[in-house]
Amino acid sequence: MTNPVISAENLSLTFQTNDGPVHALKDVSLDIQKGDFVSFIGPSGCGKTTFLRVMADLEEPTGGTITVNGVSPHEARLTRAYGYVFQAAGLYPWRTIGGNIRLPLEIMGYSKADQAERVTRVLELVDLAGFEKKFPWQLSGGMQQRASIARALAFDAEILLMDEPFGALDEIVRDHLNEQLLALWDKTGKTIGFVTHSIPEAVYLSTKIVVMSPRPGRVTDVIESPLPRERPLDIRDTPEFLEVAHRVREGLRAGHGDDL
Repeated sequence: MTNPVISAENLSLTFQTNDGPVHALKDVSLDIQKGDFVSFIGPSGCGKTTFLRVMADLEEPTGGTITVNGVSPHEARLTRAYGYVFQAAGLYPWRTIGGNIRLPLEIMGYSKADQAERVTRVLELVDLAGFEKKFPWQLSGGMQQRASIARALAFDAEILLMDEPFGALDEIVRDHLNEQLLALWDKTGKTIGFVTHSIPEAVYLSTKIVVMSPRPGRVTDVIESPLPRERPLDIRDTPEFLEVAHRVREGLRAGHGDDL
């Protein structure tokens, strides 16, 4: 097997607070291969987002090791190894959709022509061609989140880290965006790390599902999905899908059981 794109070994992170230490992650070991779609699922406060933030060099681990593309997360960030999509779209209301997507490209010093070409390409990728001159307030919540994904894709990072990007959206919009995200992943071959609270979302999207326990966050199960790469929405009614969902639910229950 090739070297993993992301590799964590006995990773721990303890936050020091006024009320004493908070153990967010404890002895987390995980390998993510190139082209994997990995979902992280667990109860609130289990360290899912913290783990993603460690990968992105937004948090510093206090124990263990982690590499991204064979180097530290800090070095990977300097080489623009990943794009990051937050829970809220985080678009600047005074900039057009095109202007929001261009922002990281401007900061990185891309030429005007290169910026224009990349904005056009990523808007097509997320099915927002023709919306470049619109402002965020003129778009629905789902469209704003797609623009946020386009911004993370604009500089063509190999890794896409997504922190509950569809959590605030209604189920119908969420289903549609899940389908679009799978199509985008298939088209681009990106490696995706995806935080979610939704069991159906995790099972539908992922090649690998990482089930985490309540704080301190530990990995209680890593499930390799048996589902085919082509996944219409109605795959969620199949016995294979329901079997994986059941295993995720059991893993979540087992994680809680450790604390009883």
